[in-house]
Amino acid sequence: MTDASRTVQRTYLLLTLLTTLAASFIWGINTLFLLDAGLSNAEAFAANAFFAVGQVIFEIPTGVVADTRGRRFSFLLGAATLLGSTLLYLVMWQVHAPLIGWAVSSILLGLGFTFFSGATEAWLVDALAATGFSGTLEAVFGRAQTIGGAAMLTGSVLGGIVAQLTNLGVPYILRAAMLGVTLVVALRFMHDLGFKPDREASPVAAVRTVFHGAVNSGLRNPPVRWLMLAAPFSAGVGFYGFYALQPYLLQLYGDKTAYGIAGLAAAIVAGAQIVGGLSVGRVRRLFRRRTDALIVGSVANVVLLFLIGITTNFAVALVLLVGWALVFALESPLRQAFINGLIPSEQRATVLSFDSLMGSVGGAVAQPALGRSADAFGYGASYVISAGVMALAIPFVVLARREHAASDPITADVAPLEPVT
Repeated sequence: MTDASRTVQRTYLLLTLLTTLAASFIWGINTLFLLDAGLSNAEAFAANAFFAVGQVIFEIPTGVVADTRGRRFSFLLGAATLLGSTLLYLVMWQVHAPLIGWAVSSILLGLGFTFFSGATEAWLVDALAATGFSGTLEAVFGRAQTIGGAAMLTGSVLGGIVAQLTNLGVPYILRAAMLGVTLVVALRFMHDLGFKPDREASPVAAVRTVFHGAVNSGLRNPPVRWLMLAAPFSAGVGFYGFYALQPYLLQLYGDKTAYGIAGLAAAIVAGAQIVGGLSVGRVRRLFRRRTDALIVGSVANVVLLFLIGITTNFAVALVLLVGWALVFALESPLRQAFINGLIPSEQRATVLSFDSLMGSVGGAVAQPALGRSADAFGYGASYVISAGVMALAIPFVVLARREHAASDPITADVAPLEPVT
């Protein structure tokens, strides 16, 4: 491994630390924040759904920005947009704004995250290829997940404690401040390597070229397509399952003002990310194919969500939550390596953004629908329904396995960074 590739990894890991820490200050209390602003369960999850709507609207355009204007440029736009929209969220809470105000601010938050979604991962993979990286993508993604988990653990616990000692708005101020730090670090250390955006081409022609290439490398690429079609079910349920845990755990605990307990849900997910990131290298040795691991993980998630829904014991719910979060954490690096090994550099950011878009579509539909089911039948029943929705992802992962993709076998020491043609 070269010094240049080590520098790329250090920069990626530092940006992962900062962005995750900034985001996680509010993850443990976000749903409570929305409810405190006067929204009902259905309205709170509708506000979260508008965040997903923003991602659906802007995923492809911002992915094209990253592929035509540069990944660093896209990342900086994302950090600036998130800083502004976080402050707007705080204003919505202070004035007890109607749902339409939350919708606008949530869509802007979604826009900010879409500048990150494909660009950061594409920047990493291309920069590693350009600097002579000789390791496995799972190892890098696993380290990033470990650091992200540590940041999430710190931020979510701290956010819950700060909210309990002050009020639910202060964690949002901390988030805005950390995003300012992220902007400065990215300006100093992040540079496009292994990729040269074509800034001289006309915007329309550049967008058309990148978009058509992304379609060919994404939806017309069968193994990638099947995992993309699974994403609305798995990611949609993941969004709801995480955010609904805040009020559900408080309900099981018996104290709706124990914000530290709400932060515990995010802390458990963070801890699972750390363990998953550290363990993915060992877990990958248990399977011959990445899709085998994804199928086993999907089945396990269905079972765990069902059990979370039927338990009435707080301690049991925590144990099941640990299992659910750990399975997700182990799946993520394997899925990332599978997809990145099948798409070319020129359209990488756009294809990854489209993949993220598919998950956002699921979030936009699942969150208000499952939130409505929680209003009607209770949180437990909504998790049972979530298990059924999650099960719909499994056939698509099976279809991806049947394609025998070049990046599927876990045999070589190095995951391919370019598709086999």
